[in-house]
Amino acid sequence: MPPITRRQLVGSTGAGLAGLGLIGSASAVEPLQESDNLRGTVHGNQVSLPPLDNPADLSGEVPRNEPLDQRLGIAVVGLGRLALTQILPGFALSRRVRIAALVSGEREKARIIAAQYGLPDKSIYDYSNFDDLKNNPDVDIIYIVLPNAMHAEYTVRAAQAGKHVLCEKPMSTSVQDAQRMIDACKQAKRKLMIAYRCQYLPEYRTLIGMARGKALGTLRMIEANNGQNNANDGQWRLNKAMSGGGSLPDVGVYCLNAARFITGEEPIEISARTVQPTDDPRFKEVEDLCSFTLRFPSGVVANCGSGYSYHENRFLRVMGSEAWAGLDPAFGYDNLTMQIGRRAGNSSGLEQRRWSPRNQFAVEMDAFADAITHDRAPLTPGEEGQQDMRVMEAIYQSAVSGSVIKMTPTQGLDVTRGPPPEQEV
Repeated sequence: MPPITRRQLVGSTGAGLAGLGLIGSASAVEPLQESDNLRGTVHGNQVSLPPLDNPADLSGEVPRNEPLDQRLGIAVVGLGRLALTQILPGFALSRRVRIAALVSGEREKARIIAAQYGLPDKSIYDYSNFDDLKNNPDVDIIYIVLPNAMHAEYTVRAAQAGKHVLCEKPMSTSVQDAQRMIDACKQAKRKLMIAYRCQYLPEYRTLIGMARGKALGTLRMIEANNGQNNANDGQWRLNKAMSGGGSLPDVGVYCLNAARFITGEEPIEISARTVQPTDDPRFKEVEDLCSFTLRFPSGVVANCGSGYSYHENRFLRVMGSEAWAGLDPAFGYDNLTMQIGRRAGNSSGLEQRRWSPRNQFAVEMDAFADAITHDRAPLTPGEEGQQDMRVMEAIYQSAVSGSVIKMTPTQGLDVTRGPPPEQEV
């Protein structure tokens, strides 16, 4: 017997169903008509379905995916490990963007990757014809995934090509280069977003809400550490001219940025130490360990650290007068888990929360597309990246001088950020 489709089943007559042995008597059965209670409704590009679960078990709305030909096209510049293992796979899970072009200095590698993602050869560029992207109407955004020292040049050229720019962190290797990037995008009337993916994730949005909403009591201290032991000799990250520094701009920036966006404040005092071991050939030019303390106007103190020579360690804890909350692991691409510690009667209670996994790069790319479509500033514009550059320069200054560095006080909260992303982007 051939398989029966749902529509054939719904539209069958009572007699037909009886003949299939699905009911005892055909005489009392009327054809089932699909109403809106079964089909749901359509509003523009959004499909709404009727409630299926009890209100306590609702699983959320149907995702608002844009049709493929209406999504913003992205050209990915640089086909290293991050692009190949995280960013490009994210397009399959994106709702508002699509891959439109690749830029690489290795033509054969780019050709193979393009074939994997269904891109024609005409969508492959190298660094010599990068500026020709201005003639490609399929490209709306250029995503810079290059060594740190190259961010400024290719952001400026992307803006001059008339494209919006998404740039990996750290934004640059100097405050001055960061300003060049900001100015170029403003002059071209294009948006610039720095890829601080953590700020777009529900785990971190929840943590920010708890910290600022007094769910933890009065905020007192933040502890954060991000380290790994895979900085192999010969990587560009160990070349100071290309990276701008060692573990601090590469992985320590996560801790720095988290302290800033959780409080919403900017540090007023900074002290730091770095370690550049002489017996490890990896660290001829850049630091291995970096430990720094930030003091904020409210009195909150953030103790942060980063390193290149110890087993992977990524944690964040926010401590208040009534409770603490943290993520461990905190800065990875998956398995982010929140713990909350508070009093539970005469004992200490520990709560654990986990969210449904999503590709973090799909989340951030969709958020940027949403900001462009609705002509809003992104949550993490160029000014956000530049402020991290200022603080990192002060961290290095403190480490060299051994003194506390005073920073100019900043009035208000989130002064370098755009509006928070929509709940569902």
